[in-house]
Amino acid sequence: MSEPSPRPSSPPSSPSSTPRDRDAIADPWGARCPYAAGETWPARVDVHLADGVREEDVERWVPTASLLHSNGDAMDIAVCDGRVVGVRGRADDRVNRGRLGPKDLYAWQANASADRLTRPLVRDGDRLVETDWNTAMGRVVDRTRTLLREQGPSAIGFYTSGQLFAEEYYSLAAIAHGAIGTNHVDGNTRLCTATAAAALKETFACDGQPGSYGDVDHADVIALFGHNAAETQPVLWMRILDRLAGPTPPRLLCVDPRRTAVARAAVESGGVHLAPLPGTNLALMNGLLHQVIADDRIDHGYVDAHTVGFDELAAGVAEYPPGRVADICGLDAEEIRAAARLLGSAERLLSTVLQGFYQSHQATAAAVQVNNLNLVRGMLGRPGCGILQMNGQPTAENTRECGADGDMAGFRNWNNDAHVAELARHWNLDPLQIPHMAPPTHAMQMFRYVEQGTIRMLWVSATNPAVSMPDLARIRRILGQERLFLVVQDIFPSETARLADVVLPAATWAEKTGCFTNADRTVHLSDKAVDPPGDARADLDILLDFARRMDFRDADGRPFPAWHDAESAFDAWAASTAGRPCDYTGLSHATLRARASGVQWPCNDAHPDGTERLYADGRFWSAPDECESYGRDLVTGAPLEETEYRALNPDAKAVLKAAEFLPPRTAPDDEYPFALVTGRTIHHFHTRTKTGRTPELRDAAPEPWIECSATDARRCGLGDGDLADVQTAQGAVRARVRITETRDGVLFVPFHYGYWDTPAGDRPGDGEPGRAANETVPTDWDPVSKQPLFKIAAAALQRVPDQSGTAAPTAGSEGVR
Repeated sequence: MSEPSPRPSSPPSSPSSTPRDRDAIADPWGARCPYAAGETWPARVDVHLADGVREEDVERWVPTASLLHSNGDAMDIAVCDGRVVGVRGRADDRVNRGRLGPKDLYAWQANASADRLTRPLVRDGDRLVETDWNTAMGRVVDRTRTLLREQGPSAIGFYTSGQLFAEEYYSLAAIAHGAIGTNHVDGNTRLCTATAAAALKETFACDGQPGSYGDVDHADVIALFGHNAAETQPVLWMRILDRLAGPTPPRLLCVDPRRTAVARAAVESGGVHLAPLPGTNLALMNGLLHQVIADDRIDHGYVDAHTVGFDELAAGVAEYPPGRVADICGLDAEEIRAAARLLGSAERLLSTVLQGFYQSHQATAAAVQVNNLNLVRGMLGRPGCGILQMNGQPTAENTRECGADGDMAGFRNWNNDAHVAELARHWNLDPLQIPHMAPPTHAMQMFRYVEQGTIRMLWVSATNPAVSMPDLARIRRILGQERLFLVVQDIFPSETARLADVVLPAATWAEKTGCFTNADRTVHLSDKAVDPPGDARADLDILLDFARRMDFRDADGRPFPAWHDAESAFDAWAASTAGRPCDYTGLSHATLRARASGVQWPCNDAHPDGTERLYADGRFWSAPDECESYGRDLVTGAPLEETEYRALNPDAKAVLKAAEFLPPRTAPDDEYPFALVTGRTIHHFHTRTKTGRTPELRDAAPEPWIECSATDARRCGLGDGDLADVQTAQGAVRARVRITETRDGVLFVPFHYGYWDTPAGDRPGDGEPGRAANETVPTDWDPVSKQPLFKIAAAALQRVPDQSGTAAPTAGSEGVR
């Protein structure tokens, strides 16, 4: 089938949106375009073209959106002579109004890297050798059939990404859950934003982002809880900066142990920066709620009409006065009171949450308290009043919606037989063929099953667990087992691919067509702009080829899945969402291609232009017969039964849940006196498979570093740029020191760095410390969301005697201003 012609796209003509090519390394957020509360965010179009290419040289501009963060920045791909030569932001799009961040502007160059995978590889002894697709897929099909015959569906697991398209996730879910019948399906979204989904399910009984990026335009207080937006979502941060530069700026609350650009802006705005000890977020949230309730900053009418559980919440947080919380969190009690006054006095409060909460102790319990804060203040469903439980990856929302992370497609409830039967009707399968007798297997448990030998085949697509998972020495042992048949579907020879039995070369962004949905539910279409290199294939084509070779059939004996390309896959996905919270029935490739901007779901006959905010009418998807989840105990993770949930919430309201703070299991001691947190930096994404192959981004941050306070550096005899080791009970990382304004007792190491560009290729050299931060992270996870805890390790810091080499680069999380 020929590729559809993209809609015409010409450069904007208004002076405010004249395309600008800036140095986004030196100036990551660009020029300010101030605006007042309630006004439209002014356009500012960013562009970057390859050296020597002018805009008039571009033959086609092909619409897409960003694939290297969750913001969903809309852009057009510049094509010349059959190759990608640059990008330009789209001024009319609601998400970014033409702006692009550093990764948006530069990372397209990685597509043309010399080490792209272009032919399938199969293992021959201790090496991988090139082969053809028939041979590679033959091995995958033969092993799948053997395992199904000898051990059944539970011998097979799928571990996917947050970077594929909706059509690909839906196909994976249909094949894994429906055709094969395995319950072992999850994505690397488990590592970054599973807690976002869990927190929404606990409060609203269903996933789905209540707020909108447009709330930035109206809020008078913006609270960022563990959300370093300046680096993880630079275009969203540009929007906040433009509000701060305007005549009616909001005040900010920043909760982060590090003095980031967000923290500095919070103080400068007249707001508050709280830097709690890692692992104490829940205690802090309980303290803030305590003070807001004590000051009677409650919308009692909203609480009575739309929530259950207020009395229990008030009783629970009554045990957390500011003095007690200050002792737990290492803060001053007056700081907590000031933050509570800020939150309690807001007329329009927007709250955002990300990894600082999601990857720390009692993650879901802490994130739920953010929901509670907005609910007790009645700050939901109105302009400027919202909750954004953020995602970390570009298509994490689709992973969850489509059922590729263990959830059931369409935000259906695994514990509801009627929901299972409904999905089975869409797939034309027997409901008993879809596993639903037990909760879906989360990633941490899947890797344990591989370790124990019950999962014997693992298919990894578009992700790199050999760098991104915690306790990497253990993960390498698991993936390197002789008894495991490891299939890796990727675009580069990653650390994980080097351990595989079969490697399938995939097409990537700009080389295939599909849809993706960002963190505020905005759906964009990404059209194919150029052909993939060599024999690489779109991930959807690989999955459908596997299904055809396996000869999967539906209840009427027809090939399953029934769709055959991206457009028909999207239509099948959209049809399956009818009547569900994430209703896509008003969307198609054709309608998205015809629109100037992305569209927020739900989009259907009742909402043909999409829906900016959920729950504006006070109606939630929390009725027992329609909810996605009955919830869990926030401390133990024990699931509620249907009968318990019906008794708790018979009238389909939002649920206010309290949780007791418990001290972290891992805490600094005499041997490991520091709290170690890992995280992201503005120049890299995930494990650098793309950004590390992008010259501007690679050169801005070529090596990992260790951040510590000046006090801690003096105590350890360290100067800026000195080489040091961070050691935990799991392992060690060696990097150069960067002295910053982080709080005393806390170390920070970016997690992006692995080994694909080192001599060893997939692990530290013999007897050498690692450079991957996750060498140091223990295996532990939140009891509710099952998200690994990357911000809880206790660590030691020691100067390396041999100080040969160069100082740590200054650009990065503390270097950008």
